[in-house]
Amino acid sequence: MRTATSPRRATDPESTGHRLPGSKGDTEEKLLLTVAEAAHRLGVGRTMMYELLDAGVVKSIHIGRLHKIPVWALSEFVESQCEM
Repeated sequence: MRTATSPRRATDPESTGHRLPGSKGDTEEKLLLTVAEAAHRLGVGRTMMYELLDAGVVKSIHIGRLHKIPVWALSEFVESQCEM
């Protein structure tokens, strides 16, 4: 039970054994990322990621109702932004 004097701490995913999406601790590199994982890798929010997908700026595929983003599509997007 927490007392009123104990500070509330955010749980650090690394200290609990959980990995952040897209972290380099993955044993096998994923070919397809979820929208949340792709947003995390680009350093943007989910809403911005969906805007990029809807505008066709970042390519994606659909598997059922899911948006999946190929890892190469993120690299392609970053490279295209650097050329501007």
